[in-house]
Amino acid sequence: MDVATIRRDFPILADESIIYFDNAATSQRPRQVLEAVDAFYRKSNANPLRGLYQWSIEATEAYENAREKVAAFIGAGDASQIIFTRNTTEAINLAAYSWGLTNIKEGDKIVISVMEHHSNILPWQMVARQKGAELVYMEPDEEGVLGEQEIAKIDEKTALVAIGMVSNVLGVRNPVEAIIKRAHEMGALVLVDGAQAVPHQSVDVKALDADFFAFSGHKMLGPFGIGVLYGKKKLLEEMPPFLTGGEMIEYVTRQDATYAELPHKFEAGTVNAAAAVGLGAAIDYLGQIGFDAIGKQEDKLCSLLYEEMKKDPHITLYGPTDPAKRNGIVTFNIEGCHPHDVSSVLDSEQVCIRAGHHCAQPLMQYLKVNSTVRASLYFYNTESEAERFLESLTKVRGWLGYED
Repeated sequence: MDVATIRRDFPILADESIIYFDNAATSQRPRQVLEAVDAFYRKSNANPLRGLYQWSIEATEAYENAREKVAAFIGAGDASQIIFTRNTTEAINLAAYSWGLTNIKEGDKIVISVMEHHSNILPWQMVARQKGAELVYMEPDEEGVLGEQEIAKIDEKTALVAIGMVSNVLGVRNPVEAIIKRAHEMGALVLVDGAQAVPHQSVDVKALDADFFAFSGHKMLGPFGIGVLYGKKKLLEEMPPFLTGGEMIEYVTRQDATYAELPHKFEAGTVNAAAAVGLGAAIDYLGQIGFDAIGKQEDKLCSLLYEEMKKDPHITLYGPTDPAKRNGIVTFNIEGCHPHDVSSVLDSEQVCIRAGHHCAQPLMQYLKVNSTVRASLYFYNTESEAERFLESLTKVRGWLGYED
């Protein structure tokens, strides 16, 4: 991979004095994505799905073409199974409110892992409270791995398993294949949070046999404000709408309404067509780079960081000891230094990292810490940036008054 050439596609990376290591929160966008969004607004700016004039027809074609690209990207058999949302959070809430509140009963179990992002915890807490269900947590070992004993918590009383494919804190890829197999044997459905997976690895929802799969565009080079919920067609057809209003209807009377067919039943109101077009362009760009090349670059950088950081007796690293299993994420703490202070010191060195609980407070509690520091990498990051980051780390304790 010619990283120097790739970086020229990203206007914001032209300022090489700044190191951006917060890619798990949001990625940067290549000019191809920015230009696709700009072109939509310049040339086809009209409401999709509604007008019979040329601009509206073009907007509709662009929007539905993006849906087709998403379906192919995750291996969905039918584009009508792709529901556009604002983000992963809204996609999971759609499944929770529409499927969860309709189907989960008192006494059922909802099984999730303690590593989940709050977006994949709070909706299921809501469903469990309202329906009288039990929320059960699978817990990982010291490297973040969910073992067979934990997966066995999925039993005959389980109605749903909600699991992140990749942890946004530890970077570990969960054994979603084994989890889905176990859940289906027990008669349960599975929602996979793929937000941290799709930017880094190929996903085939049909091969996984996932019942629902959610992700966001902004973590995979796409714009803000666009997310996806994939669902098996039979499930989506049986689910009531999440939001009601414009465009999601077929016919309305004073007292009643019939709903549009999939996928429009779940896309009420004026849609974010420009962001969908941008997501389609991001998918095209990732296809040109290739996930093999992306994985190799991330693993190389992760290995460099991990191998150097583990030599420092003041640094505690969390997650897999094999850098290749980190999916571009290195989470750590520095002895005696609050993560927010670490972030501030690194910011003075023009290094952008994330500090806090990473919207994963149950995991923080499980790790017996309040917060951590996270460096998250992507394929456009370089070895020289990794080396500058490591050099900046050596200054943190000194800045905070320690004499090592």
